Amino acid sequence: MTKKLFTQIKNEWRNNLWLALELLVVSVVMWFVVDYLYTQTATYLEPRGFDISHCYLIEMGKLTDKSPDYVANQTDEQEDADIQELVDRLGRRPEIEAVSLSQNAYPYNGSNSSDPVAYDTLKSPGWTIRRMVTPDFLRVFRYRGANGKTPEQLAEMLKNGDFLASNNLYRKYDRKMTEFVGKRFHLFGDTTQIYRLGAALQDVRYSDYQQARTSYTYLYKLGWYDTGLELCVRVREWQDNDFIRRLKADSEKQFRIGNIYISEVRSFKDIRRNFQQAESNELRNYFMGMGFLLLNIFLGLLGTFWFRTQQRRSEIALHKAHGAADASIFNRLLAEGMLLLLIVTPLALIIDYNLASLELNAWRNGTTLEWGRLLLCAAVSFFLIAVMIAIGIGIPARKAMKLQPAEALHDE
Repeated sequence: MTKKLFTQIKNEWRNNLWLALELLVVSVVMWFVVDYLYTQTATYLEPRGFDISHCYLIEMGKLTDKSPDYVANQTDEQEDADIQELVDRLGRRPEIEAVSLSQNAYPYNGSNSSDPVAYDTLKSPGWTIRRMVTPDFLRVFRYRGANGKTPEQLAEMLKNGDFLASNNLYRKYDRKMTEFVGKRFHLFGDTTQIYRLGAALQDVRYSDYQQARTSYTYLYKLGWYDTGLELCVRVREWQDNDFIRRLKADSEKQFRIGNIYISEVRSFKDIRRNFQQAESNELRNYFMGMGFLLLNIFLGLLGTFWFRTQQRRSEIALHKAHGAADASIFNRLLAEGMLLLLIVTPLALIIDYNLASLELNAWRNGTTLEWGRLLLCAAVSFFLIAVMIAIGIGIPARKAMKLQPAEALHDE
């Protein structure tokens, strides 16, 4: 059968040449679209290294001397004690699981502090994010160690004065931070002090649209109090229903301590959405545009093979008149379309490879050319086009085979 198909394709080379050219162009365009969708989806689905479910950001405010409730002549020590008391009272609420203070540390935060981490001649990138946190920050956002350390174990290390760093910090040297656990490092640009690495963290992503491999961070224990610090809480599962309203209702009675009060409470779901709004809109527009392109490709291929099959009604009738079964006729028509696709696929793969080599497609893992990704996206493209061909041939072929041979030949 294969030999007969090749002979038929050769005999009808003019029509098949244009069809093969169309399939070649469609294969390349389809690969480009699938490659982009794959890179964006794969990045979005990467582990984030933290968990914001049931988490809230509480903003602290401070009364001024214009307020009738203002407490005058408070010392810095008294204000620090008031902030600590606020943290303690929040921690005693039955629905709250953990409370932390931090500076430029919570997820989806556009305010950052950066500082490289140095060990001997090794130095992390200059945009390594420094997160100053209290130990319970690890429990609030459920950070985990690269070797399986729990948030509680990590919090204990931070409490003991060690620092924690994401496992990818020395990626440019092809070294994992797990190799350096227990070693002494220089932080804060100070070469006179040394700090011990307590554990390597699972890579902590900066946002849902940035890969973990390019998101670098380390955590060190926060050593001061200020109303400008970030107060974050994790609410126990199934107990955060209407949490913001209930906390605000109790804030004046229970959580105004000295001059310190709760000024605002925000869910991290809202913080995440607002932080990524521009990127989400841009990605949505890309997906809509590419979806429209895929629809046009589908309709174009469907129409091409539909029209081609419709033109061959007399041929189908002749096959039936000679006793051919419907299944054999259908398989022959479908095999012809698939064979044409198989012929152009190697050429399409060569073009795909060259486009990736020229860095014209999407970036991921620091490159545009990965053999696994190239072959996977090419295979997905082949499958989608094969489905389009099957539909374009199958529907009109089924209709044509329902006609009586004499009627089809009479129409011709």
